[in-house]
Amino acid sequence: MNRKQFIASLFAAGIFVTLCPFAQGVAMAQTDKVAAAMASLKAKTASLGAPRIDGKDVVAGKEVPALYFGATKMNNFFDVVDEVVKENGGTATLFVRLGDDYVRIATNVKKDDGSRAIGTVLDAKGPAIAMIKTGKPYYGDAAILGKQYVTGYEPIKDAANNVIGIYYVGYLKQ
Repeated sequence: MNRKQFIASLFAAGIFVTLCPFAQGVAMAQTDKVAAAMASLKAKTASLGAPRIDGKDVVAGKEVPALYFGATKMNNFFDVVDEVVKENGGTATLFVRLGDDYVRIATNVKKDDGSRAIGTVLDAKGPAIAMIKTGKPYYGDAAILGKQYVTGYEPIKDAANNVIGIYYVGYLKQ
């Protein structure tokens, strides 16, 4: 992510937060949290360097593209998503694009057995995927592994402006 994209992302997050006072109660609080957590996730990855794909890697037994920010490979690397959740609560994920699918390569979203949901795929019929395919973010409700969340999904783009992955943050819907 270059400086211009980073500033545009922060500006978009600022607009999003500015519009939130029109919502009410818990929904407003959760929407504010989503915007703050997304800004945190994007800032932490941007501080590592520009996003890129370089080779392949195995995540939960599945060969997927290796997503890097700078020199740091994100596949099976949980420090960034865990820091975001430690500071903001909720859940955070980095997805990498594999054909038409997006695979969780770094996440603290949990499966029913309590393990990280790495290697699982973003719901192809969910509301976020349609927006991501157009290169635009999605903010709103989404079902994740059978549970309802208030979420934010934003495309991760490489230097050529190709969507190579997705940033995600979310909170269990109250």
